[in-house]
Amino acid sequence: MSKINKERIIKEFMELVKIDSETKFETNIAEKLNEKFTALSLIVKEDNAKEKSGHGANNLICTLKGNLKEVEPIFFTAHMDTVTPGQNVNPQIENNYIISDGTTILGADDKAGIAVLLETIQVLKENKIDHGDIQFVITVGEESGLAGAKALDPSLLNAKFGYALDSDGPVGNIVIEAPYQTKITSKMFGKSAHAGVAPEKGISAITVAAKAISKMKLGRIDEETTANIGYFKGGKQTQTNVVCDYVEIVSEARSLKKEKLTNVVNDIKGKFEETASDYGGRAEVIIEEIYPGFTHKKDDELVRLALHAAEKLGLPTDVLKSGGGSDANIFNGYGIPTANLSVGYEYIHTTNERIHIDHLINLGDLVVQIIDDYFTP
Repeated sequence: MSKINKERIIKEFMELVKIDSETKFETNIAEKLNEKFTALSLIVKEDNAKEKSGHGANNLICTLKGNLKEVEPIFFTAHMDTVTPGQNVNPQIENNYIISDGTTILGADDKAGIAVLLETIQVLKENKIDHGDIQFVITVGEESGLAGAKALDPSLLNAKFGYALDSDGPVGNIVIEAPYQTKITSKMFGKSAHAGVAPEKGISAITVAAKAISKMKLGRIDEETTANIGYFKGGKQTQTNVVCDYVEIVSEARSLKKEKLTNVVNDIKGKFEETASDYGGRAEVIIEEIYPGFTHKKDDELVRLALHAAEKLGLPTDVLKSGGGSDANIFNGYGIPTANLSVGYEYIHTTNERIHIDHLINLGDLVVQIIDDYFTP
């Protein structure tokens, strides 16, 4: 029988989604969450993510002290920010789904995760479940390129491993692989000339870039690797009589394997540089790691623990590969093994976003079960 208080978790979730918290504007919800975690007797610390990232608040690192001191802590994380349009959310219940009124997102991504964590703490207290220290990390700026997690002070974390509550799909599923991502900014320099009088005296940066791109393998490279040209700018819209001497191309590459990513990035860089040189131009290529990838095995402790808990509850137990990044990528990069649990929200980042009430309850049961099994196996 579920230990989750259905009415309470629904009320908590609907209260949270009504608080405006579009990414970079997290001030109000951070204050409210600080109050909520403090009221539940957690030790709440803030880092300096606001100053480092330019977002509206700091990350919250909330520690629930336990009575089992011999077991290492674990942690759970969710993010407090949402995408747009996320102001004046008006949640309502329809056929056991919580939805918005259709003019905004709902914000289940990721306030469903936060509501579950707050409910989990209350369930642990009410049922006097033995546990060691547990950290709950609530980040800002996840929707702005994982900005909050990147700005996090990792010295505030002491967990052995943990879970992000921030993946779609049925509750019980777990993401154990997610890609590395790299951004590539390529600046192509040519030579200007009059396009009608002496085009042969110029070097078209547009032409050079186009020829370089034509040599690249883009899109789906293999089942683990992708590459994409996302942005191409240059030239003068009202001066077609000038040979373009500069363009800028922004691209990305992702792979579950770091060595594959390195090969793709080097190929893109090499094609731009070699082609520019062949035509008498010049290329300046800037490479930036956006986030690290991670891979966990089914027999790793954090994966076994989550799958076993889901099995006990009769929930799905699929292990998944993701094509995108989450805060889990950043925590893994800090050396803290982190997997991403499915929350059950649907149609995120759209005004059709929704979550079934059963998913809130099931996820709460799953988190409680994970904690109980880890600390008192």
